Amino acid sequence: MDDSICPRCKTTKFQNPSLKMMVNVCGHALCESCVDLLFLKGSGACPDCRIPLRRNNFRVQLFEDATVEKEVDIRKRVLRDFNKKEEDFATVREYNDYLEDIETIIYNLVNNIDIVNTNKKIEDYKRNNREQILKSKGKLSREEYELEELLDLEKQQEKMRRNEIKVEEAETKKKKLREKEALIDELMFSNANAKNIVETFAQNAKDTKETETKVAASKVTQFSTGIQFGRQAQSSFLPVPTEEGPAYVYKPITTVTEGPKLPPEEDFAGLGYNNHIRSETEQERAGGFTSNLACMRALQDALAGLYHVKKL
Repeated sequence: MDDSICPRCKTTKFQNPSLKMMVNVCGHALCESCVDLLFLKGSGACPDCRIPLRRNNFRVQLFEDATVEKEVDIRKRVLRDFNKKEEDFATVREYNDYLEDIETIIYNLVNNIDIVNTNKKIEDYKRNNREQILKSKGKLSREEYELEELLDLEKQQEKMRRNEIKVEEAETKKKKLREKEALIDELMFSNANAKNIVETFAQNAKDTKETETKVAASKVTQFSTGIQFGRQAQSSFLPVPTEEGPAYVYKPITTVTEGPKLPPEEDFAGLGYNNHIRSETEQERAGGFTSNLACMRALQDALAGLYHVKKL
């Protein structure tokens, strides 16, 4: 958001590096200073769309596009009430229709389409499914509480592991210090060859290190999900032996139709095929949809059923 600019005071991020943009339910952004100035009494109208707003509903803008910010806020508010799960429906089809209705409601609210009837539909749903909504909210609260407990347990276990590591590191340092002192004492008071004494201490340290490595490798620990890992678990992830054969050669799929061939896609506009097809929106173009694609599919369906007949 380096190019952020307040539409009211025209302050940019370049002029004020600490500029903080705020958004409300309408999706129009204002800088924090303008919000404090316009909403001194706690409420006021949006400078762009004149919708009544409240100061405590403003929040820091997280996304560069204010439309995305608006959609995220609307989606959260809608899903608080439309909170049914798949197990609440008799068939998957009913659940998919339910999800499609939710997306239609969100789309209408984001794009200001039929706002009155959409809000009425939401109120009717809340009134007719009050018990189900409260039940689902209670279920979600229990799941969130259980998740919190699991996270707390994870934190406690992580803290214990860190403490164990600190204790082991302290013991290792003390052990190395004792070995150094023992080596110095041996060199000072022993009549043996100093080179042999150093080599003996080095070999003993090497053997001790190898033993500790083997013990650490033999210990089986586990992930937070309960899945164990270590030398024993790694043996179960060996690669599956496969038979060597000829390399795979990709062959593109060709659809054989008896109808006439389609004209080139770049000629659709010149031939007038796109005259009765609406242009795609920015959101549809971002999702990979174009008007030429719709036109091509319609032509394929129309021409696939036509057959050439030789004249006698």
